[in-house]
Amino acid sequence: MELDAFMQLAGPPIGAAVAAYGGAVLTRAEDAAADATANLGRRLIQRVWQRGDAGQQAVLEASIDTAAEEALNPDALAALRQAVRVAVRGDAELLSQLAALLPAPTPAPAPQQISVHIEGERAVVNNGTIEGTVNTGSITRADPAR
Repeated sequence: MELDAFMQLAGPPIGAAVAAYGGAVLTRAEDAAADATANLGRRLIQRVWQRGDAGQQAVLEASIDTAAEEALNPDALAALRQAVRVAVRGDAELLSQLAALLPAPTPAPAPQQISVHIEGERAVVNNGTIEGTVNTGSITRADPAR
């Protein structure tokens, strides 16, 4: 899995973990009653922290503290995700371990093929709802029988 794809999938659980556990996310044990998303995020953060050197750990801890204090601030959560990204970048083994923790992404549905057949000069095809007038360039003539 590529780092960008991993971060897209891991971002929400990481944010949920910090929102649920705050700064204790690194020391908290798994709680069976806790939300599965928050537990996944907690495991991801703990694995990244355990693998990092002292400098990476300090940056990650500071990012967690800021995100916990400002849980509704998208910039604080973005800084935390960036700290995780930097810690994981270049460590293919860690990325592989973390990706294995994530649920398999749901494949996008196959695009549906639509077949359309129209007849007649200035015929109109619509795959939805038309509200209002459709002008095809026809000239409307008064009915001479009136």
